[in-house]
Amino acid sequence: MWSSKSKLFTLTLGLAVLLTFEVQAQRELYSDSTSFKDRLYFGGNFGMQFGTVTLIDFSPLAGVMITPKYSAGLGLTYQYFKDRRYYGGESSSYGWRAFNRYNVLPNVFLHGEFESINFDNYNLGTEQFERIWSNALFLGGGYFAPFGGGRGGANFTFLYNVLHDNLRSPYGEPYVIRVGFVM
Repeated sequence: MWSSKSKLFTLTLGLAVLLTFEVQAQRELYSDSTSFKDRLYFGGNFGMQFGTVTLIDFSPLAGVMITPKYSAGLGLTYQYFKDRRYYGGESSSYGWRAFNRYNVLPNVFLHGEFESINFDNYNLGTEQFERIWSNALFLGGGYFAPFGGGRGGANFTFLYNVLHDNLRSPYGEPYVIRVGFVM
């Protein structure tokens, strides 16, 4: 029987393929004389969940096309979490990330990212929560689905954290699937 993560992965990959009606790069660079401003792109992730469990995620990013196929950038992350089932079940995490991306095909890219997140971690030894910094090194790839004729679109990224530690990570698994937008 398929796990829910396998179903989500298959559904996300299927949607990415179906959303493609034309093939174009994230940014077109015609020459080395393209201005720095025209090489910049902005985007990120934004998510909300309300109810018994509330989660708000705001993760902007800025990148620059260094060559027609290679880009790099920085991003910030802020997450607010509240679980009404538990007394004191409210917390926030924040951090930053630096990423590199290389387009192997016009809409398919390899992605490497270093991330550092500060969050409330439950220490099994002391049986208390403590605020710690957790580092991650994500490696993987993804797919860029352009919107219309503009320069924006959606990124579907599938990553694996090679530094994952079950006792010191805000992520329950080393695998991370992200959907984000750029313009």
